[in-house]
Amino acid sequence: MPPLRGHLAMLAFSVLVAGSFALGARAANEIAPLALNAVRFWLASVVVGAAMMATSRPGREAARAPWRYLVLGILFATYFVLMFEGLKTAPSVSISAVFTLTPILSAAFGWFLLRQRMTPRIALALALGGAGALWVIFRADLDALLRFEIGRGEAIFFWGCVAHALYTPLVRMLNRGERPIVFTFGVTVATAIVLTLAGWRDILATPWAELPGIVWVTLVYITFFASASTVLLLQYAALILPSSKVMAYTYLTPSWVIVWEMALGGALPPPLVALGVLLTALALILLLRDEEARAHAPG
Repeated sequence: MPPLRGHLAMLAFSVLVAGSFALGARAANEIAPLALNAVRFWLASVVVGAAMMATSRPGREAARAPWRYLVLGILFATYFVLMFEGLKTAPSVSISAVFTLTPILSAAFGWFLLRQRMTPRIALALALGGAGALWVIFRADLDALLRFEIGRGEAIFFWGCVAHALYTPLVRMLNRGERPIVFTFGVTVATAIVLTLAGWRDILATPWAELPGIVWVTLVYITFFASASTVLLLQYAALILPSSKVMAYTYLTPSWVIVWEMALGGALPPPLVALGVLLTALALILLLRDEEARAHAPG
């Protein structure tokens, strides 16, 4: 049952992350990424802190080795800032294409740091998910796929994805038994501190009272749904599932981005795009079957 909960957590994660791409593309050029994300993580810290105090009091052990939260906070801050920097010049669906590189990167970091090995079933699932994601990203257009060129925004965001992929195995490596909500609070506060120290000039220079409405809509969404919630979901899943499986859910993100874009007034994708969605669904089924087989294995 715990592995299934981990998969459900990452399914929700993929939906919420996709929303941040779609909304972020509309706000990226209206505010400095450091300023936006600093405010976002301070607000998220309040939300997560309130949830933590309402459900469980953190013990003294949670305050041991605070450098752990700082390391994870630096990685998280890097990912989110570079995401918004990338969205300044690249469309949301294209950025989500780069995001699908994280499962392979995460699997590599998982092997290096935790010696997590990839079974043939997981490798097949990652391959199918990657193929399906590319099919969705390029709207079932082979010519567009063959002409694939990495733009400046995509190149910037790639390094954010490297930070995100390293973050996942480090959560399991650095956690010392703290409850997910407690560990999430520590990481969220550390991320807010890192962003404030790095972006205090941008924060002071931002004309907060003159910002357009889309910035505030985006800020509310990424604070309550794409920060506090996704950090908790990712922490929870990373403590249960191998890094490669956790990040495999990023393959669903391009599909969800297209759904978000449609909801926000975008055009419908070609019917053949459904083939890519089916491939990503098949990849997730393979992952779930792998967990089920392990759960019923003797000994």
